[in-house]
Amino acid sequence: MSVPVVLITEELSPGAVATLGPDVQVRRCDGTDRAALLAAVGEVDAMIVRSGTRVDAEVLAAAPRLRVVARAGVGLDNIDLPAATTAGVMVVNAPASNVVSAAEMTVGLLLAVARHIAAADASLRRGEWTRARFVGTELDGRILGVVELGRVGVLVAPRLAAFGMTVLAYDPYVQPGRAAVLGVELVGFDELLSRADVITIHLPRTLETVGLFGAEQLARVKPGVLLVNAARGGIVDEQALAEALRDGRVGGAGIDVHTTEPAVGSPLFGLDNVVVTPHLGASTMAAQEKAGLAAAASVRLALAGELVPDAVNVAGGPIAEEVRPLLGLAETLGRVWALLAAGPVASLEVAVRGEAAGWDVRILELAALKGVFTEVAQEPVSYVNAPVVAAEQGVEVALTTQESAGEYRNVLAVHGGLADGRMVTVAGTLAGPGSAVRIIGIDGYEVEITPTTHMGVLRYEDRPGVVGTIGRLLGEAEVNIAAMQVSRDTRGGTALVVLAVDTAIPADTLDDIIVAIGADYGRVLDLSAR
Repeated sequence: MSVPVVLITEELSPGAVATLGPDVQVRRCDGTDRAALLAAVGEVDAMIVRSGTRVDAEVLAAAPRLRVVARAGVGLDNIDLPAATTAGVMVVNAPASNVVSAAEMTVGLLLAVARHIAAADASLRRGEWTRARFVGTELDGRILGVVELGRVGVLVAPRLAAFGMTVLAYDPYVQPGRAAVLGVELVGFDELLSRADVITIHLPRTLETVGLFGAEQLARVKPGVLLVNAARGGIVDEQALAEALRDGRVGGAGIDVHTTEPAVGSPLFGLDNVVVTPHLGASTMAAQEKAGLAAAASVRLALAGELVPDAVNVAGGPIAEEVRPLLGLAETLGRVWALLAAGPVASLEVAVRGEAAGWDVRILELAALKGVFTEVAQEPVSYVNAPVVAAEQGVEVALTTQESAGEYRNVLAVHGGLADGRMVTVAGTLAGPGSAVRIIGIDGYEVEITPTTHMGVLRYEDRPGVVGTIGRLLGEAEVNIAAMQVSRDTRGGTALVVLAVDTAIPADTLDDIIVAIGADYGRVLDLSAR
């Protein structure tokens, strides 16, 4: 197997590069040089970028081996997420890397605005000593309004509470109990506007949030309010804010992010009661290092075939520790199902029974789909594009759960229909030392066998001598049996034999066995790595 190639297109610290480990080949190029980037991506398995590298459909098409793009930072504006998802390329970022730096930037901007620090500095440097012009605002006893209690907002709230401020917050997705633990009073957006002496913004930029602070909203704020935005540009209408600052409705503003960046002109730039900075929220050595380390760690996980917690285009949400061990089982069952079905898929049901059913198990559906379509689809299939592949093939997918699994702690089953009307079911569990994957059922027949690289499944009329015939013909083909399980519906009825063998069963040997035992069904399963 070739050594994975990781392309680094912007600055990354030696520590972050070392996090990738010794088992990768690191290459570099200037991601802002379009021609160089397109020439470099043809043989790469992973990319680590910052904000200057544009990863769009053209780049993805030029990178047939690409499995993961890691953004060493938070924003993803430079990465085409839909195109990456369709291509099966995982996109990850480092959402927690800059939260402390962004929170501290918010506090810094607020203090600079409240105490006129930037204007006073400039005045003194001009040789002026005019203290009366710079009488500031004390934060103690004032009301803070935090707009969204996300990763940054929950850090800003206690930091400013320590200044003696009373904290309100607007966030429709936060439960009152959690807000109470934080010492924050949840209020509606309009109430926050009317009560807060200071407003700090911590929202992402979306269709819903662009222009959220426009002329209408700024007309409803408490007179003299201080406004700080170190989140995303465009959330505050800069022209409306400039007018509110001129007429005194807004007493001052600290703005780190801008509608258009680089911002070379803004209606805010000529106002003395505004502190503006060039998007410095994440610009600390600590944040940059954290982002690089997180991106490199995610690439290492992705190249190892593991699910990455910070993947932004993988459905399923956070993975509970009780669910994570079942990922390999689900994918294996999906592969076995597809090999047994050997035909066009019409519908699939992933059933989760047992203790795991009490958790969010959507990721197990993804793992099973990945297994099925790894055997069915022509293109590479990953956690990212498995649902896309299923939808493109018109496959109906369902996930069911039940919190009882009988004698087992957990049981997973993949049940599905084929275009010709046949139904196939494979069930499995984790059992024994090391929680090994076990197949415990095929089409209603009870078996218990550990899947191996090479397997065989046959169904036939139950009668004496069949097992011996199978063993003899495999022996003549020099195929050694590692394990065998036989199950039947009734004595003298229909029987199913599942074989784990050391080497692949030749196609002509399978044909000979089918004829010799009168089997109505026979499959060879190749579970080697894809």
